[in-house]
Amino acid sequence: MFKPYTPLDVAAIILALIHFGVPLAYYWYMKTKYLNKPWNIKINPNYKPKVTIIVPTYNEAKLIWKKLDNIAEQTYPQKLVEIIIIDSASTDGTPEIVKKWAAYNSRSNLKLLIEKERRGMVPALNYALEYVSKESSIVLFTDVDAIWGPNTLTDIIKYFADNNVGTVTATLLPLSDREDEEHTYRNYFGSLRLAESKLHSTPIHNGALIAFRRNLLVKIGKLPTYTGNNDSTPASIIAFMGYRAIQADDVTVKENLKEKYLSRKVRRAQHLILHFLYTKSYVKKMNIYKKTLFDKIWSIEYYLHIINPWILIASAILILLSLLMRSLTSMALLILGLCLFTNKQYRVWILTQACLILAFIKNFKSKNIMWEK
Repeated sequence: MFKPYTPLDVAAIILALIHFGVPLAYYWYMKTKYLNKPWNIKINPNYKPKVTIIVPTYNEAKLIWKKLDNIAEQTYPQKLVEIIIIDSASTDGTPEIVKKWAAYNSRSNLKLLIEKERRGMVPALNYALEYVSKESSIVLFTDVDAIWGPNTLTDIIKYFADNNVGTVTATLLPLSDREDEEHTYRNYFGSLRLAESKLHSTPIHNGALIAFRRNLLVKIGKLPTYTGNNDSTPASIIAFMGYRAIQADDVTVKENLKEKYLSRKVRRAQHLILHFLYTKSYVKKMNIYKKTLFDKIWSIEYYLHIINPWILIASAILILLSLLMRSLTSMALLILGLCLFTNKQYRVWILTQACLILAFIKNFKSKNIMWEK
């Protein structure tokens, strides 16, 4: 005989309301209060310091020439641009293509560094940072498959006219056969990152294009390797130092999502979990921590990445246990959950939570800090 409900149903509903309610309330609050507010920082499009662009490569023979052309086509004065290619022991001739491009573009200031063995993104960038010109005020990291518009460099550098700005990242626009789902993901989280930036700083940044004030990188020393990412972790360290770490609302980069879409999302989630678990304590140990509004943003994002996914799992387990007790309510909740998969936003959210859960599990086995080809 079926029962109308069990106490497990009540607990499951409460947990589900918490899981979905907290991020929705945070999104609504940040969007309505901060997203459309003007920037409270100085922005000057005429600010033109010397910059160094670092591009890490590994077997990028098909893309590196186009990437270098993309940088050379920027409207930013080329005499103020230094390019460093750090190649991690490619086996497809990537360094030779870089040398050939440099020969055709002799006026470009390009340095090619070649590692004897592949050690991962962050070690490669740490090596490249040793060769950045001392005259450069801004250092940019960019992926080889990230496509910039002609004014991208000018648009991102203008934010550094404000001395309180330490890091600026771009908004990503995906190019992929999964474009619809990825746009849904980007629209939600992109709006949230912008709103956090308007308040103070966002703890999540994009490696496709991220710029740092060079003197702050020098103060940090070598980029920490505990997460494997070259964007969110150093940017958040700078935010914890009291500087602004923002995502610009008028700088977009098109990103060609590579194969193994889900594995890339899980690997990214692994890095973010390690980022939220260790970065704040890392900064405090370095004795460079300064309390700001960023702490409040960090706390809620910590909850959303580290705790909230498990609340969903707990709710689902309680529903299944109640179903074994022949509860009509649990059956209705299960059917409702399945029906909601027809909604794109719900589907993308559940996929994101699944990636975070899987990333937690995989981190126990391997931190997976090296990107794959």
